[in-house]
Amino acid sequence: MRLTGAQVYSGKDGFVQRDVCTDESWISEASGDGKTASLKGCYIIPGLTDLHFHGAKGHDFSDGDPEGLQVIADYELSRGVTQICPAGMTLAEDQLLKVCKNAARHRKTSTSGALLCGVNLEGPFLSQAKKGAQNADWLHAPDVEMFRRLNEAADGLVKLVSVAPEEPGALDFIKAVADEVTVSIAHTTADYDTALAAYQAGARQATHLFNAMPAFTHRAPGVVGAAFDTSDCRVELICDGVHIHPSVVRAVFAMFGFKRVILISDTMRAVGMPDGDYTLGGQAVKVNGKYATLADGTIAGSATDLMSCMKTAVSFGIPLDVAVRAAAVNPAKAIGIYGRVGSVESGKLANLAVLDENLELKAVLFKGQVAHGTL
Repeated sequence: MRLTGAQVYSGKDGFVQRDVCTDESWISEASGDGKTASLKGCYIIPGLTDLHFHGAKGHDFSDGDPEGLQVIADYELSRGVTQICPAGMTLAEDQLLKVCKNAARHRKTSTSGALLCGVNLEGPFLSQAKKGAQNADWLHAPDVEMFRRLNEAADGLVKLVSVAPEEPGALDFIKAVADEVTVSIAHTTADYDTALAAYQAGARQATHLFNAMPAFTHRAPGVVGAAFDTSDCRVELICDGVHIHPSVVRAVFAMFGFKRVILISDTMRAVGMPDGDYTLGGQAVKVNGKYATLADGTIAGSATDLMSCMKTAVSFGIPLDVAVRAAAVNPAKAIGIYGRVGSVESGKLANLAVLDENLELKAVLFKGQVAHGTL
């Protein structure tokens, strides 16, 4: 298929008008079937990669339910998220093993929905004091052997693991697993020196920057300052209009640069569903519009999908090409899948999203086929 007339995300040059050709599942130099679609006034961008979200359409990754995971994958694809790395919560090890095994099974057997490219272990190696919506009953000291049991159950799919570096044994944990997985600092009371020691030990990411960590101030820069001073550290940002003020979103992009910011959704099972009562990690959550909160008012994940978060970032003043990079390129690089997805280049999978002039999703292509919408 040949897609003509659109502004195409090119990476280095922002958007350029050019044709995009697909041949079966791949982006190619020429059309393989002779079909043509005119997309004048539209944008073609790589399908997004969400490396930190929990569920959708009434289902949670942590349920460990095969049918539920398929519903989640189908929903994400319908929203232009063509690659997913869903996140588990702080749960008992037997439940986390079930979750990991379910992910491995889905990767091997699923024939539809977004491509499951990894597993994100957000818990249980976190701080009691900054647990947020994590269940304190299942918090666990950083444990190398436990991590490896979970990764084995996931058939090697664990791409991210979060840790609070002030916890006993955390730095040794980071040193032991840094060559096996991307370690991200999260749900932590760590000061600047402790966080910097974690990055020096091999951590390379910060989980939902500013949330569940000490504030960034001029005398106590904390995790944010340590992440900034670590040049190869990427930072996650929830841009749903609830978690982070627009001015701070702009400041993060200015401070860290367009190569280091990863937009995430952190969505829970309520996304794609009406307002009401839901659960996250076994805890009751009330959803009202964009707000998802525990009974005590603690923000409990997001109710906004990644494509909408990307559009929100643009509404906050982030240039479209920069927002696309943060939602498509940077997360793909962070979990090691950029060789196959994340850009509109010949030889990569034809996983693409087409946006209209108002940045509304017009169509999703998955492996070269129109999976949602129309061209």
